[in-house]
Amino acid sequence: MTRHRSFKNRVRARMEKTGESYTAARRQLTGGAAAGGPEPGAATAQPPPPPAAAPGATGQTERISDALLRDRTGRGWDEWFALLDAWGATGRTHTEIARWLVATHEVSGWWAQSVTVGYEQTRGLRAPGQRRGGGFSAAGSRTVGVPVQRLFDAFADDALRRRWLPDAVVRVRTATPARTLRADWGDGPTRIVVGFAAVDAAKSRVSVQHEKLTGAAQAAELKAYWRDRLAALKALLEER
Repeated sequence: MTRHRSFKNRVRARMEKTGESYTAARRQLTGGAAAGGPEPGAATAQPPPPPAAAPGATGQTERISDALLRDRTGRGWDEWFALLDAWGATGRTHTEIARWLVATHEVSGWWAQSVTVGYEQTRGLRAPGQRRGGGFSAAGSRTVGVPVQRLFDAFADDALRRRWLPDAVVRVRTATPARTLRADWGDGPTRIVVGFAAVDAAKSRVSVQHEKLTGAAQAAELKAYWRDRLAALKALLEER
């Protein structure tokens, strides 16, 4: 009885520290007892320390400030990294990490992806612009002072898109108004995945992921390209 009371106290202490539900906190402390793991109170081996941060591999943490991340997810970068290290995220796939953030910590999809990428880059699991599978991508984002539907239309409407993206050949494959858009890019194998989110009634944010790139050089080139083009988009839509 004493051992179980002590275990419950540990669960509650973890809940207060991480904000997890009782079930989620218990699952982490038992190490998966329900699936044949150790019972509460049993000794468990300590996980190996996480790898050191890779020099220069902090692209996502530079793009998203600690203050903004805390405002949108309830925690800053260091807090998320500590939680992910304790969970053993260095041994998990990108999809497993993102799903855990959504299911256990109720982080919305786009922010779960952002935290996952930032963690992978900082822990040396991927270089900036590189995907976990070895391929490369380039990303860009911008907050624009227009409603989210107007921002979506700037990508989905051919005539409006040509005003800020005049030389690009974009073939839209799928689109969900004011939420997502996927399109083939030019004549090559690359594609863009675009997400939209309302900040408030008069302001919204767009995030572009340019995928299936050939290498780090192309990723760096397209990162600069999207930074320039999203600035042009912002200037166009915010014209008075």
